[in-house]
Amino acid sequence: MTQNLPLKGIRIIAVEQYGAGPYGTQLLADLGAEVVKIENPQTGGDVSRFVSPHLIGEQDSQFFQTFNRNKKSLSLNLKTEEGRKAFEELVKEADAVSNNLRGDLPKKLKIDYPALKEINPKIVCAHLSAYGRGNSREAWPGYDYLMQAEAGFCSVTGEPDGPPVRFGLSMVDFMTGSMFATGLVASVFGAYRTGEGCDIDVSLFDTALHQLSYPATWYLNSGDVVTRQPRGAHPAIVPSQLMEAGDGWIMFCCQTQKFWERLCECLGRPEWVTDSRFIKVEDRRENRKIVQDEVEGVLKTNTVEHWMEKFGGYVPAAPVYDIAQALENDYVHEVEMIYEDKHDDMPGQKIRLLSSPYRLNGKRLKGGISPELGANTDEFSNEA
Repeated sequence: MTQNLPLKGIRIIAVEQYGAGPYGTQLLADLGAEVVKIENPQTGGDVSRFVSPHLIGEQDSQFFQTFNRNKKSLSLNLKTEEGRKAFEELVKEADAVSNNLRGDLPKKLKIDYPALKEINPKIVCAHLSAYGRGNSREAWPGYDYLMQAEAGFCSVTGEPDGPPVRFGLSMVDFMTGSMFATGLVASVFGAYRTGEGCDIDVSLFDTALHQLSYPATWYLNSGDVVTRQPRGAHPAIVPSQLMEAGDGWIMFCCQTQKFWERLCECLGRPEWVTDSRFIKVEDRRENRKIVQDEVEGVLKTNTVEHWMEKFGGYVPAAPVYDIAQALENDYVHEVEMIYEDKHDDMPGQKIRLLSSPYRLNGKRLKGGISPELGANTDEFSNEA
């Protein structure tokens, strides 16, 4: 199957480190692209090689392994004459040069399209930064949590009477990496069609703001400011929120009338369907707290497992798991979302990692580990 991956034959030179950029290029590596990771040997390479806890040997970590599987590593210092020459030789045969540097650095390092088009007119220069390029913040450092704060995410996360809360995971990083990958592939496709490359930019801030989605539309057109709802509830649909059962929590998403009626059926309360307080979603929204109290009054009479046996596949509901429970879920193993592979610095055991989110022709794309620092330097030296 590896011979037929859709991006086989596409070469991406990646000047990257840490999370968002490497996440995006790893998606492309999963799909068959040859991702050549440029790592400066003078600094020890990608800083994420040294992110603790859970280091592996002297130049690797479980964090690094999370974002860099199936890539190649080339030891190269772009600021030296020799390193620049080797880089430009790579650009001649590459489809894209990607980076997730601060917005003012691509121009300084001459890794943007104006600097590289004479070497390869079809080259795509893909830039992922905190705040973008060519604006008043291009030189600002920036991270996921900052974007969650300024783009309004924290204001709609958590309980109404508590402090603002960030997401538990760096979802702005991951979404920006995904948009980065999409933009890069689309631009390479365009370059193949026209013979002319380009600069393509995404930023953490722009992505975060874009993810405000319909609450942004509501505010921009109706002045409606969405605020935090109890139990992580949807601002408009009821019940679409956390509910407490006898021994834990369940998340419900009864996004249509049909699913509200099915929930009533499973709870043994068919009379709620015609109760004037609950007939339409507008009624349930007006009586949100009453809906919660009534539903939880029944849920608390039994366990999460009991209710999930009733709801599974019939009512949109999910148990609330911690990370250990989430990863030990039988369904995760059924769909092959975890794999293991050998690692030279882990003798006697294998490293376990999350699989690619893609399936190709029904088969999970999985396997592979991240490269040792400079593992492919000789390969590209011979090529030059």
